Amino acid sequence: MAPPVPLLAVRGSDGTTLLQGPPSCKEHAAFPREGVPSKCLTFSRDGSLFAWCNGQVVRVVKTSDGSLVATFDLPKTTLLQFSPLGSILATWQPYTKSSQVAQGDANLQLWELSNGGLVKAFFQKKVDMWCPSWSEDEKIAVRSVNNELHFFEDNNFNAIANKLHVQKVSDFELSPGSQPSKVAIYVPGSKGAPSFVRLYQYPMLSGSAATLANKSFFKADRVSMLWNKKASAVLVTASTEVDKTGASYYGEQTLHYLAVSGETALVQLPKNGPIYDTAWSPNSCEFCVVYGFMPAKATIFNLKCDPVFDFGTGPRNAAYYSPQGHILVLAGFGNLRGQMEVWDVKKYKQVSKPQAPDATYFSWCPDGEHVVTATCAPRLRVSNGYKMWHYTGSVLHEWNAPTGSELWEVRWQSFPDGIFPERPVKFQAPPSHLGSTEAPPTQAYRPPSLRHLPATAGSKLHEEEPPQNQRPADKNLSKAALKNLKKREARKAAKQKNKPEPDPPSADPAPVANSQPQPSCGDPETDKKIKNIKKKLKAIEELKEQQASGKVLQKNQLEKMQKEEQLLEELKGLQLGH
Repeated sequence: MAPPVPLLAVRGSDGTTLLQGPPSCKEHAAFPREGVPSKCLTFSRDGSLFAWCNGQVVRVVKTSDGSLVATFDLPKTTLLQFSPLGSILATWQPYTKSSQVAQGDANLQLWELSNGGLVKAFFQKKVDMWCPSWSEDEKIAVRSVNNELHFFEDNNFNAIANKLHVQKVSDFELSPGSQPSKVAIYVPGSKGAPSFVRLYQYPMLSGSAATLANKSFFKADRVSMLWNKKASAVLVTASTEVDKTGASYYGEQTLHYLAVSGETALVQLPKNGPIYDTAWSPNSCEFCVVYGFMPAKATIFNLKCDPVFDFGTGPRNAAYYSPQGHILVLAGFGNLRGQMEVWDVKKYKQVSKPQAPDATYFSWCPDGEHVVTATCAPRLRVSNGYKMWHYTGSVLHEWNAPTGSELWEVRWQSFPDGIFPERPVKFQAPPSHLGSTEAPPTQAYRPPSLRHLPATAGSKLHEEEPPQNQRPADKNLSKAALKNLKKREARKAAKQKNKPEPDPPSADPAPVANSQPQPSCGDPETDKKIKNIKKKLKAIEELKEQQASGKVLQKNQLEKMQKEEQLLEELKGLQLGH
């Protein structure tokens, strides 16, 4: 049986449309285009339901045949979300006070889709964390209320089943996947105390023994927490609003790793600068980080936070794994030119390098073969439109908003895991009448007075770093075993270097009877000095490598490097005298 064709929802000032994905890229026959502009739209987790608000009512229809499931008289709805199994629809309207009720009306409603009845209504003034977080099986739902977490079970929102009693919880993230559910919480620091992130497993939420992992850190005004698909680890990006050193406009960022087994680590990034994006691979065993001052680096790390592959430097600020995890796109959107690098992450081979100028949105199609890029308002109010293309760079469908119209949102239909199997990576672009978006090679600007001269490496503004594999030579050894092996090899090499060569046998040896014992030509004190100087020179070489990789050295390390010539002269003198 052939897999289904994903739908693409398009929302703009001209109305709402459901398009069939590649190769047809036509309007969905069961969903005629609605000319009334909609405020919001969403798909259910399995893609069987589609909901939108057109400023008059909220409608829910089946994506298969367009038949109506439910209608709600909620004209001011601006946010919609389905529960994971599609049994409940959450709607949110801006909070307002009325003259009849001093507290105002409950603006967050949960609706039962089977009968259209109201399950529960809450007061939710802030947009942040507006919707309850459900577990995949809907056995648990969590809400943040006045800096504490309220847990509900089996969609019974009339009774709080459990509470997390930690003071001043400002953010949380419920783990994906099945039971047992885990939750990551963030508590900001105050009065000199550090901020911290803790992991709990429901329903054990109290006591020191209940904490699965804990990581505390300073320099954090806010955090973003990202679970992997297997719910075995979470990445925490801690950010400050202002970089007190003045080195970055974006503030300071640090990346922390927490595993449910209790392991925690600070992810060491070789280049200074902002952390633009982090993304887990769908296999939950690796993650990609885009970081550093432009041109930014991108590196894949394993679960030990060791680098596996370095993609070098380039104009990028985002990373997107395909749903199957076999392809990675590194892209530069926003204030960058929209260059994308498509990589086969199993062979670490670049597939294509297309370009989507002015793009403000990127999303993988669930089939893992196609993507959509879009320029949407209000981020950009000119050149609005979208493109559907194959990851090899061929544009398969393009739509540009007419003059005076705006595009507000595009969104792919969701599908459960396993519907679209992984396919072999292609390097040959499929034919398209729209051509390819492959970026033409560009050259740095050179003034007219220098254009008759050959280009030199020194004329580049930035030194580009090529991609390189970071895996250790012996993958079977642990980190500690590999370190010990390197130490043994270094000692062995040093011993061989310092071992005196045997004197060649004399052509006319003297008689044994007349031979006298010869004095030793090696001075132990001199040998010791030579060994110490070689050790210092080796340390200087390591500092040079660190400096070349972009690491900022301290003052005493720079002073140590300046003594290299002096040490070489001293070593030469000792060896001649020896």
